[in-house]
Amino acid sequence: MEIDRAIADGVRTFLFGGLSSFDDLVYDIVTAKKAQAPEYNIQRIFCFPLERDLRKPPHWFRRKEYEDLCCPLKRKEWWYTSIFFRNVSMIDDSDLVLFYVEERENSGAYKTYQYAVKSHKKIVNLALTDK
Repeated sequence: MEIDRAIADGVRTFLFGGLSSFDDLVYDIVTAKKAQAPEYNIQRIFCFPLERDLRKPPHWFRRKEYEDLCCPLKRKEWWYTSIFFRNVSMIDDSDLVLFYVEERENSGAYKTYQYAVKSHKKIVNLALTDK
């Protein structure tokens, strides 16, 4: 599995946006790995799209056992735009990016995927391994 490989390669910090079932699945897998190997000190960080969400988390946020909450953006944006720029910031701060995204031009996830490709990040698109 890709998360096992990432941990074996030294990844210890996992960033989450938390707006999809894919995020929930990865969170559950990382949490299980963290419990199995506490010596790795794995960190799960939730990244909000808007800074105000740090003060008062929105209704859609499900509080889990994250080690930290952050907002990589300090600008105020429209909510949908801020999600894209939050994702871009998360990619900029990452060595490996796991996606589950299909090629659909109108998809925010696909636009974020295209940014990761252009940024020459190490990418694993699990949607491609599903087929």
